[in-house]
Amino acid sequence: MTETSELKKGLEGVVVDTTAVSKVMPDINSLTYRGYPVQELSEHCIFEEVAWLLWKGELPTPAQLEQFAQKERSQRALSPALLDVIRHYPKTAHPMDTVRTSVSFQGMEDVNAWDQDADSIFEKSVLLFSKIPTMIAADYRCRKGLEPIPPRKDLSFSENIFHMCFGKVPSPEVVKAFDVSMILYAEHGFNASTFTSRVVTSSLSDIYSAVVAGIGSLKGPLHGGANEEVMHMIQEIGEPSKARDWMLDAIEKKKKIMGFGHRVYKNGDSRVPTMTKYFHRMASIQGGGKWVEISQILEKTMVEKKGIHPNLDFPAGPAYFLMGFDIDMFTPLFVMARITGWTAHISEQLKDNRLIRPLAKYTGEPQRTVAPKTSGR
Repeated sequence: MTETSELKKGLEGVVVDTTAVSKVMPDINSLTYRGYPVQELSEHCIFEEVAWLLWKGELPTPAQLEQFAQKERSQRALSPALLDVIRHYPKTAHPMDTVRTSVSFQGMEDVNAWDQDADSIFEKSVLLFSKIPTMIAADYRCRKGLEPIPPRKDLSFSENIFHMCFGKVPSPEVVKAFDVSMILYAEHGFNASTFTSRVVTSSLSDIYSAVVAGIGSLKGPLHGGANEEVMHMIQEIGEPSKARDWMLDAIEKKKKIMGFGHRVYKNGDSRVPTMTKYFHRMASIQGGGKWVEISQILEKTMVEKKGIHPNLDFPAGPAYFLMGFDIDMFTPLFVMARITGWTAHISEQLKDNRLIRPLAKYTGEPQRTVAPKTSGR
């Protein structure tokens, strides 16, 4: 690195590679997966179709979707060994730690974990897509002192997670809202966790290691963990009458306010309108009008005072809460969605791989010598 090299903290604005998986277009407030606007995919497709699209580049035909659904549903069950490990996790462990460890264990069970040809990566991607919801649900049940509920093959991806967590499938409106959240969370360019997964893949490590690394990155409150913090914030405020003063006080004290702002979007996250619609729909079904009112006041105040708009985590957090999920499960639900984007990028990285190895600008002591030790005599 030369003295004139420009330093870009956080790699902001740096283009490091090409991708055909998704395109974020902040200038027109749009996001596409393989060319399709995400809001159209959310309204007209189910999550399984979007997963196929991200992996294969095109939406599946009815025959391809049926074949894929059968394959995915047949692989949902966990091994007795992994279920036993999940039962022994500390009950105080965060669900992001448990799903990270479960994925790692799954990797140890795969005797062909190192296979990295395109077909093998696709097979492992589907396997993780199938099993991660079961890992999350089994841990959810065990932490509550309950027995895991086995997955069902006659349920869709989104129906099945409710069945495995709660023992019942909610109304189609609730399932649709959840499915939309999965589609919106599935992929978003070279975000922190995706880039982490690509960095690990660039060393030619296995797919499980890359996904575990992605989970570790997503856990952070500046990334996926923000959806949990949003709900904690809204609960802390408690009443709509307190929302504006809370936000004004937080702005004045320069507190980090989760759920607002985005590194790429400056005029609003393109996914927010769609998720907000389904958050409000959930509130009307579940009697959560108070949370909607608090959210609206917070958003209005933040935009008015700072010109900063909410990101996807802002409506997603309370939507998950209204669906009945514990707050510490929100980011693991994000994992269920983003496994599609991560593995699509892992496959893309391997097609034209080069080790990702940036430089750093040294700011430590200049070169110096070690003084010779003198004799103690």
